[in-house]
Amino acid sequence: MTVTEAAPGVAPPENSRARGPLTVAALVVVLVASAIAGISLGPAVVPLPDTLRYLGAALTGGTIGPEDVTGYSIIWQVRTPRVLLAIVVGAGLSVIGVAVQAMVRNALADPFILGVSSGASVGASAVVSFGLFASLGIYALSAAAFLGALAASVLVYVAAHGRAGLTPLRLVLTGVALAYGFQALMSVIVFFAPFGEAARSVLFWLLGSLGGAAWGSLPIAAATVAVAVALLLRQSSALDVLAMGDESAASLGVDAAAVRRRLFLLTAVVTGALVAVSGAVGFVGLVMPHLVRILVGASHRRVLVIAPLAGAIFLVWVDLASRTLFAPRELPLGVITALIGVPVFVTLLRRRGYLFGGR
Repeated sequence: MTVTEAAPGVAPPENSRARGPLTVAALVVVLVASAIAGISLGPAVVPLPDTLRYLGAALTGGTIGPEDVTGYSIIWQVRTPRVLLAIVVGAGLSVIGVAVQAMVRNALADPFILGVSSGASVGASAVVSFGLFASLGIYALSAAAFLGALAASVLVYVAAHGRAGLTPLRLVLTGVALAYGFQALMSVIVFFAPFGEAARSVLFWLLGSLGGAAWGSLPIAAATVAVAVALLLRQSSALDVLAMGDESAASLGVDAAAVRRRLFLLTAVVTGALVAVSGAVGFVGLVMPHLVRILVGASHRRVLVIAPLAGAIFLVWVDLASRTLFAPRELPLGVITALIGVPVFVTLLRRRGYLFGGR
């Protein structure tokens, strides 16, 4: 039996509508269980009862014995912020992937197609290679990456904006072209770096890592993603119409150019914030929206509710695999997401009855 994606703006089948609340409840339960597993498991496994006891003590202000200090530190200071950041990044990339695919009407689009990650890589490589923003301490890399991402977004916007506004094709082509330019600039920076380890450090960051997760990096990223989800849910009907094309949008009274400008700004800010704390984690924002559409239909309101939960669960387990498969060495997140995402995406592409924006 084949699964067909409903046309954008068309109500999904009745069974998809009925599955919505049950799917959300099930995913929330799975997400909580995944988070606890991610906090408990690792190179040094902390038994589940101890994990729950440490979490309870931290959340309620309880006390622990001297013999528990090491385990408590591992659970609360190291793993908990890392797992929570994985949830935030996975949710953010998934929901922005939905928005970008609607904005450019391209099923191959992901949050990094507009050159944001390449711009961030220029800022990050400047910090790693030459120590720029050293006065910011541990936040130097994140700050430089975020500024680089925003600068790249401004350049893409200026270059892609024409008489007709931000058209999907111009956005994609401009983003791809400038991404190559940013990558070349990054390569030049690394080439002239006085430190031999600069290339390795930049490459590891480019492939994504949550190794630098800390409590201080969570609030801004989490708030940014939460605001993005709320704003996109308010725009879900406009996204349904936008996915049908600008002419259809105009006939229904939707200003496609204005919606696309708002989506571009939101995409740039959220993607920049996420890349700044985790590097460029590929395939999450590309594959998750398609998997969710198969599950609940093409209605953006349903997809925008389910996609963040699915992406969060996925990245929690990817991060757990990255720090345990070859412990004590850590694999970049992008390596694992690519190993999973490529075959999944190819399978979806070959799936009869599934439409990627047309046959």
